Amino acid sequence: MAEDEAANLLISGKTVAAEDVIADGKGNMRHIIRHISRFTSSDGSAAGIIGVLTDFTDFKQVTQALEASEGRFKALTESAMDIVTVLDEGGVIIYQSPSVMHLLGHDPQEMLGRSQFELVHRDDAAAMRGMFRELIEHGEMTQPIEFRVRTKAGSWRTLESIGKNCLDIPEVRGIIVNTRDVTDRKAIQQRIQHLAYHDALTNLPNRSLMQDRISQAISRAERSTKKFAVMFIDIDNFKNINDTLGHDVGDELLRQVATRLTDSVRAHDTIARQGGDEFIVLLDRLEGHQGATRVAQKILDALRTAFSVSDADQHVSGSIGIALYPDDGHDAPTLLKNADTAMFHGKAQGKNTYQFFTPQMNIAVKRRAAMESNLRAAVKNGDFSLVYQPQIDLNSGEIVALEALVRWVSAQSGTIMPSEFIPLAEETGLINEIGQWVLREACLQAQRWLDAGFPRRRVAVNLSARQLADKQFVGLLASILDDTKLDPSLLELEITESQVMRQGEGSISRLNEIASMGIQLAVDDFGTGYSSLSYLKRLPISKLKIDQSFVRDITIDPNDTAIVVAIISMAKSLDLEVIAEGIETAGQLTLLRAKGCRMGQGFYFSVPMSANDLAPLLAASSVFDYSLAVPVT
Repeated sequence: MAEDEAANLLISGKTVAAEDVIADGKGNMRHIIRHISRFTSSDGSAAGIIGVLTDFTDFKQVTQALEASEGRFKALTESAMDIVTVLDEGGVIIYQSPSVMHLLGHDPQEMLGRSQFELVHRDDAAAMRGMFRELIEHGEMTQPIEFRVRTKAGSWRTLESIGKNCLDIPEVRGIIVNTRDVTDRKAIQQRIQHLAYHDALTNLPNRSLMQDRISQAISRAERSTKKFAVMFIDIDNFKNINDTLGHDVGDELLRQVATRLTDSVRAHDTIARQGGDEFIVLLDRLEGHQGATRVAQKILDALRTAFSVSDADQHVSGSIGIALYPDDGHDAPTLLKNADTAMFHGKAQGKNTYQFFTPQMNIAVKRRAAMESNLRAAVKNGDFSLVYQPQIDLNSGEIVALEALVRWVSAQSGTIMPSEFIPLAEETGLINEIGQWVLREACLQAQRWLDAGFPRRRVAVNLSARQLADKQFVGLLASILDDTKLDPSLLELEITESQVMRQGEGSISRLNEIASMGIQLAVDDFGTGYSSLSYLKRLPISKLKIDQSFVRDITIDPNDTAIVVAIISMAKSLDLEVIAEGIETAGQLTLLRAKGCRMGQGFYFSVPMSANDLAPLLAASSVFDYSLAVPVT
């Protein structure tokens, strides 16, 4: 201490305190406090100065550590995205981190003194209070809790909190709660949950959710006398639309179908998409099967109305199978399987209908499964043959072409007609392999007839929608013609009228490529579909085939006569050839000739025959004698 400072201290008598850092005997730095004061003699006069040094190094270190800890806590809470809240034992906020402003819009200072439960959604308040009691009683939470909180702007956010009871810690004396905003995560989880149980295309429940709904319906039905029904719906001919017009058109059609199905049932019923073009309907709380009958008919009527897709009308129908609880099953898998079985039975009966399940249907299903297995084996082994039916010039009686018709030659069942296995081949996708074989074999046979010296005659082959939809088909066709050496002008490909109206741009392009090769194109079953003249003119078609359903009653039904006459007239105006299918009587032949139909085919002239059996007819100058009005044998 300087002399002047000591003199002043002796005069003033004040005590001076100051902190300092000094080295001890070992060279360690120590924090001390100097207390210096005057002491007096017995008569009260200043006698001198006394100093006391107090070592507070340990206290200083504790204080610095505490300040550092508080600094870190402040830095963490003020920079963290999570909200840190300290509550007293009554749930009142005594500290709120600044992040509450960013997440909820509240000023942290304004939150002090408010109850934590004020902002919580009333439906979540009970759970929040339960969490608080758990913290008070047990000291900590075992699991986070989710709850909704109102923001300052009035919207709701979903938060997740976990807490720890620190009431007994003197430095805290509160309950620390860490809270994070999980609104976006919750929305994603809900979306994932929705996608797990709903169809992405139609937003309808999927099969998993439907099975759960059926299980719930079973539980309800067990407690009451009411029944319920499960419907399995398949959209007829949808594969043709998908194959010819493309998946975008098919998807839009399915969305519209989903809307119509939803509009056809009650609010408490469930519509689900099974996949592809298959839908499931749960009709809950029915008094009897009559309710299911009414809904099934309502659905069929709704589907029959044209769908407007890509600025064009598309026509479909539905096949519906119905299983009732408890008559047809006591669990969801059995009910679904039996409804599916009934649907397939309805398809086999001609489609566009509904069928209730019967135990006898399982026999048919087993038979179909066996047929599919046998058909796959037949494709692998080539167990097919072709027969040919002559197409006749009705004026001269000469054979001008031959239609190739496929037969399945089964070791177990004998010869199986196309009507029995072609629909199955279409469903299973085997039609492409069968169609390829038919095309190659027909071209080979046409060339054999030429090599044998028979006159040049076209061979007509039916083309499936799946074949035409195949982008590789034109190349395959060219390869077959190259391999068989057949002149392309001697090949005619037939597509059905319904296929014509469903051609997408890709298929139309392929048809034009086919026509540019010199191959003839014909429209089969004409008059049974929904053709428009403008659409027909877009396609490179050279022939219309009048469907045999009109020819059959042409001599007795004036309406059929009028339809045939209209088709013949239209074909002439479009510069198209026309041929009548299914001619079986002299009366039909006479009327068709009188109306200007130049070509025909049918049993009146010849049944379909093998290539060898046809040889005598192919060698003859004409097939029938008009003077006798009977076929030449």
